Amino acid sequence: MLSQLDSLKTEALAALDAAQDEPALEAVRVNFLGKKGSVTALSQGMKDVPVEQKKEVGAKLNEVRTAITEGIDAKKLALQAAQDAKAVEGIDITLPGRPGAGLGALHPLTQIRDLAIRTLRRMGFALAEGPEIETEWHCFDALNTPADHPARNEKDTFYLPDGRLLRTHTSSVQIRTMEAAKTLPIRIIAPGSAYRRDEIDATHLSVFNQLEGLYVSQDVSLGDLKGTLEYFFREIFGAGTAVRFRPHFFPFTEPSFEIDVKLEAKGKDARWIEIAGCGMVDPAVFAEINKARGDNLFDPETTTGFAFGLGLDRLAMIMHGITDIRHLIENDVRFLQQFAA
Repeated sequence: MLSQLDSLKTEALAALDAAQDEPALEAVRVNFLGKKGSVTALSQGMKDVPVEQKKEVGAKLNEVRTAITEGIDAKKLALQAAQDAKAVEGIDITLPGRPGAGLGALHPLTQIRDLAIRTLRRMGFALAEGPEIETEWHCFDALNTPADHPARNEKDTFYLPDGRLLRTHTSSVQIRTMEAAKTLPIRIIAPGSAYRRDEIDATHLSVFNQLEGLYVSQDVSLGDLKGTLEYFFREIFGAGTAVRFRPHFFPFTEPSFEIDVKLEAKGKDARWIEIAGCGMVDPAVFAEINKARGDNLFDPETTTGFAFGLGLDRLAMIMHGITDIRHLIENDVRFLQQFAA
């Protein structure tokens, strides 16, 4: 058996030397070290070796196995080095570099999302997340959205065959956060993707980026909501930014407001731009959460809170004067280079 092992080692090393690519190298490994390989077959024959020879034969077997394994590793490194060398053939590494050429930058959506998150984190909001494939209860029922609401129509929402749907807003994360809460207060923000069956044009996409916030405790007031969002938008657009709240309607908040900021585009007069929605959490939402939880942590008689939501795509467009939302997803380098630091 000792002579067999010596012959096997010689054969294996010759096969390794002849292997010219990774598939050939893998074939060598399988032929010698695989479950049905030659070395494995000899290992299984150890039971038939006389007792007085087992030690010597076992040592030789380990030597052969180690030599083949190390040979495979060395050959793999050599093949990789050859591939690397081939990849840079014809490149003159003595040419002088061009400082700054080819440097990347964060996408404008990433920039505005990070700025928004940093600002709200400083105000005590924690990050929360949830699934993008949701149930109707989390996306609509728990948010006091009636069965005949247009948003629940298949023309507006992407439904899956099993009855679930692609979330139409990140408000579902607020519901999941309240479902799992152990105590109050809750103060979270939920950035993420949302999906709607919108016709794609200069201001609409079928998938967009939202950031929603929720603060629930006792004695949360409309003043808290107003102060929070005024501070937020002045941090985003500048300390002198005018912010106004217009009465509106949302099923899940009462009272509800649209938020406008007054901004001045270059060469144009300042004008009011609608930028977000908000309101005090409707007591019906708390009642639905309690029903699902089976307790009364969110007692509508004593618990109050506010919620808000804004589109990060719209925020980026306003901040940078982008006139077509499709630029944000087309990955045109000429467009993206504008946002390099």
